[in-house]
Amino acid sequence: QVQLVESGGGLMQAGGSLRLSCAASGRTFRIYAMGWFRQAPGKERDVVAAINWSGINTYYADSVKGRFTISRDNAKNTVYLQMNSLKPDDTAVYYCATSRGFAPRTLEDWGSWGQGTQVTVSS
Repeated sequence: QVQLVESGGGLMQAGGSLRLSCAASGRTFRIYAMGWFRQAPGKERDVVAAINWSGINTYYADSVKGRFTISRDNAKNTVYLQMNSLKPDDTAVYYCATSRGFAPRTLEDWGSWGQGTQVTVSS
């Protein structure tokens, strides 16, 4: 079982940047795809970005394409989400999760959810 801890959230003005980190415990980190998800108040949890175990394949939600970048460092057991040109609509709790496969939009395939980190973007 992988345990995940997110960090890097905070309050930012629109147009600013934040980098989220998700640190994983366990030696099997490198075999998992990693994903970033977000959930705004009153809304469902949705995928933001995902990266396969090797880092070769990535997925981005249409709403963040060109603004967010997902990356991973398997030596550090960490996955990152660089968020640029932030918008108020990006305000949400951001979670990371693991998956044995790579089906970013299939929420049921993802597990080992972290506790989340709050991102708030003011206009």
